Amino acid sequence: MPDLPSRSRPSSVLVLAVAGAVTVANIYFPQPLLAAIARGLAVSDRTAGLVATAAQLGYALGILLLVPLADTARLRRLTRVLLAVTSAALLVAATAPNVLVLAVATLALSTTTVLPQILTPVAAALAGPERRGRVVGVIGLGLTLGSTLSRTVSGAVSDATGSWRTAYAVAAVATAGLLWVLPRALPERLGGPDTRPVPYGRMLAGLPGLLVAHRALRVSALRGAGVFAAYSVFWAALVFHLAAPPLGYGPGAAGLFGLLTVPAALASAYAGPLTDRYGADRVQPVALACVGLALAVAGLAPVSPVALVAAAGLVVLGTSACQVANQARVLGLGRAVAARVNTVFMLATFAGGALGSLTAAWLYGAYGWRAALLAAAGFLVVAVAPTGRERRPRLAGRAAGARLGVPVRAPRRETRCRSPHPSTSPPSPTST
Repeated sequence: MPDLPSRSRPSSVLVLAVAGAVTVANIYFPQPLLAAIARGLAVSDRTAGLVATAAQLGYALGILLLVPLADTARLRRLTRVLLAVTSAALLVAATAPNVLVLAVATLALSTTTVLPQILTPVAAALAGPERRGRVVGVIGLGLTLGSTLSRTVSGAVSDATGSWRTAYAVAAVATAGLLWVLPRALPERLGGPDTRPVPYGRMLAGLPGLLVAHRALRVSALRGAGVFAAYSVFWAALVFHLAAPPLGYGPGAAGLFGLLTVPAALASAYAGPLTDRYGADRVQPVALACVGLALAVAGLAPVSPVALVAAAGLVVLGTSACQVANQARVLGLGRAVAARVNTVFMLATFAGGALGSLTAAWLYGAYGWRAALLAAAGFLVVAVAPTGRERRPRLAGRAAGARLGVPVRAPRRETRCRSPHPSTSPPSPTST
């Protein structure tokens, strides 16, 4: 396959979407197994919860430390290494003799299972600017379905076999199976054959510079953090709300709510084509309005199962659509920095989600369901807050950016006549 063709083949996009679903599932499938893990390893529920904490911590580390490598590394080799390490760590987790080994194995596998955040910029580059939103939407749909359905599948496998270890073994086989398929669907390098390597330390040090240089990235990071914080508040508080009187539902109710939002997740894929046609700035207000409507419905009818299901669907639809539009915007900043801008965006989104979860746990316990919804609405207001204009870097900033691997536009020289020779420096990407 040619290196980064102008148009991606549908089969390649499908492979990337399926691979994203399989790998992102490794972060979420252990959640329904925590009670079984506690019983099997003879530890408390709180101790077993360290497994979920290790998964989230490892995923954040992987986004920060590994995803930027995709800008300059050989993608096929990087993919094989990540899949092999993840599969091995899943097998270690499946045979873990105690919770410490399981937590360490989970930390390792979640750190290396960051392929979803590598595949998204790759898919956007393969698609080209005219189809970027559509393809990002398809990949995003795969990630949403993988994270949602993995909980149901792992619970069913554990119930059918009577052991939580089987779910880890199945995940190891599924992840290892991608070794024979995924690398063939990838280009050799994300930025093309002429990509210049950037020292790893400078690459990481340049991440804040990207945020300063590009207004599009600042807007997307702020909106991504705000809307995902609202999303996390809603779902974290919903678990407690469903279990409390007068609803009094069991633990399986939250999982059922996840399944009932699958149609909304499917509908969110249309945000990609809409972003291609109308732009992210027109799609996102509608997406954010969906989340706001969801919070209003959940607050006005707090004990109606139908209203809560409708609210959950609107939250998933709005959050997923906003995510697609955000990523389409930042990935339009150029191939050379695609993985790094996605790193900055995902770190901001992840931080917002973590803050939302902490907020929900404290507010619901102290003040109840409506207080949590008001906090979610506050985070939503942050998501629509304006940011400053993009500043053109000065000459000193340009030199610093070059040292850090941050592409910036050269300042325009004031001359009476144009140079007979066009500039050979790449133009700065246009922010939306």
